Amino acid sequence: MPKKIKHCPVCNNDLMISSLLCPNCKMELRGEFEMNPFDSLSEDQTAFLYSFLKSRGNLSAVQANMQISYPTAKKRLGELLVQLGIEEKASADENKEELDMTNWTYDESSHKASDIIRAKLIACGGRTVVHTARGLPCEVAISPDGQAFICDKLPITPPYHFEVFDVIVELLLANNGRARKGNGRNYRLGEPECDETTVVGAIAYNYAGKKTGNSVFDPVFALAAILEWADIASNERGEIVLTASYRSIL
Repeated sequence: MPKKIKHCPVCNNDLMISSLLCPNCKMELRGEFEMNPFDSLSEDQTAFLYSFLKSRGNLSAVQANMQISYPTAKKRLGELLVQLGIEEKASADENKEELDMTNWTYDESSHKASDIIRAKLIACGGRTVVHTARGLPCEVAISPDGQAFICDKLPITPPYHFEVFDVIVELLLANNGRARKGNGRNYRLGEPECDETTVVGAIAYNYAGKKTGNSVFDPVFALAAILEWADIASNERGEIVLTASYRSIL
């Protein structure tokens, strides 16, 4: 038997049931009967609901049964609750897919910039917004594997791993706590504004493995904003400077 349709194929208005028929004695009852909310579910939503009930509400079991991630399972449950009228539709911010942090680990006693920033992001639910020296907002989120981070202002693949911050801090420590940001947009690697004494040059040499004369991607404006958010380094005009609080724990 085909699944009932909820909307009129001509005007898209909500349909109502006008007749009920007994398949045994053929008695027919006419009237206006509303459809129940479950009739509006798509095939995928029906399959999810069936799996959810079969698993007695255990989302981890649903995840394994349907071969989907835990965040996706939570997202589909939310969509199902909205479709059934149990919850209101989430706002744009609330509708962002939740990050699965189950297997993310970090050393709580570590003083490495990479571990500190990873820990702070985990404490924020895996994502946050930082601001550049010019006040530009940057959305930052941990990648699904927990080893790298994604920034909406750094369209680069693969994304930077947290160790890029250790490269920057090593440069700052080698230069009495401060270093020029440099300019990777207008200069090639090895030129005075993009050499190994600048942050952009150090990243290119020691993280990206670039060679002298290569063109480089310049991510410093965003990375400096993240370092400042983590209270590791101040994002100052033209340079990055280690904060007194970070130096005190080294």
